[in-house]
Order: sequence, then C-alpha cells, then structure tokens
Amino acid sequence: MEKITIMIVEDHKLIRETWAFILNKDEQFQVIAECGATDEAVEKAELLKPQIILMDINMTPYTGMEATQKIRQCSPSSKIIGLSIHSQPAFAKRMLQSGARGYITKNSSTEEMKTAILEVMKGNKYLCEEIKEIMSAQLLNQPDTQAVHQLTDREMQIIGCIRDGLSSKEIGEKLQISLKTVEVHRHNILKKLKLKNVASLVNFINSSGSYL
Repeated sequence: MEKITIMIVEDHKLIRETWAFILNKDEQFQVIAECGATDEAVEKAELLKPQIILMDINMTPYTGMEATQKIRQCSPSSKIIGLSIHSQPAFAKRMLQSGARGYITKNSSTEEMKTAILEVMKGNKYLCEEIKEIMSAQLLNQPDTQAVHQLTDREMQIIGCIRDGLSSKEIGEKLQISLKTVEVHRHNILKKLKLKNVASLVNFINSSGSYL
C-alpha cells in the first residue's frame, strides 16, 4: 500500500518529532519533512509536494494562515490541516477560509489526527470533535432574536440606554423612573429574550443591531 506523505510545520521541535514518530509508526503514513518556520515550509512544499501538511497556525515569520495561502499557490495538490492550541471556532473558520481542508486542536487524540488525515485525503473537510462541540453549544445558547417583538416600548428604551453604557441609576434618571422599576424592566427583558444575565444581554445587544 502506498503511504500518505506528510509534512509537519510546527515551531516546537519536541512536538514535531513526537508527531513524526507517531505517524511513522503507522504503515499508512510517511513523514517526509519537518519544518520549524513557515518560509521553510513553503519552500519544502513546493519542492516535495507532500499530500498532507499539518500546519500550526501560530508560526513565524508569517502565520500558518498566510503560509497556507502561499502553499495553495505553489503546491495546490497538498491538502493542509490546521493545528492549534486555539479551540475557538473563529480560528478554524479563518484557517479553512485560507485554504485548509481540516482543523484539529492540540487537545485532539492521536487517533483523531489520523482520522483527520484520512478524511481529508478522501476529499472531505474535517473539524475535530472539540470544535464541533463548542459550535453546537454556541448554537444552543443563542438568544431568541424572534422574541424581540415581544419587548415593550419602555423595554426597548432601556435596551437603548444599556447599549449607550448607562447604569441602572442613570437609566432611571434619564427615563424619570425609579431604580426598582429599571431593575424590574431589566429582569423582564432577560426573561423574554431567554438570557441568563446582564453580560449576556450586553453581548446580545452588541451582536443584534439589525434586530434592535
């Protein structure tokens, strides 16, 4: 069976060598290059045309995302899988937008790394379980924007004041209502929008300009 050729791009030598050792023990894979810098990675990718490139995104002299874009130009047949300590979906999205075919975190298991390589070789995209779980949690915890129409005019006024950074006392003074009344309105707003606390309300206001 022909082995899948792999290049590892990671600035920590111990991690590079560990990954190479693990992958080379599997008869499906052959690590043909290891790079500690992205300029070297681009040069070796163009010369060796590895089938898979494991790319750390926090690299120098330019980022793994920039290196991915450069490699996609000089070695378009190479399929790149982003590797990172970052588990925020935004990093995975940016890496995929740069041309990568997969993204796994450094919390991923050895078996998941191998699964990612095999799936990407089949032509599929791959996101590790950690990223998918976080994305699912974010979707489940999204506020109900359809509930905005349930808000009263006074509640909309208070949301506007919160967006302007006013405290409950300042809101009361501006709208000429008591502090207790402001707090009741804030409680009702959270309940209607299915939000847990004021911090989540602020996040909702900042991300829902088109609804408010």
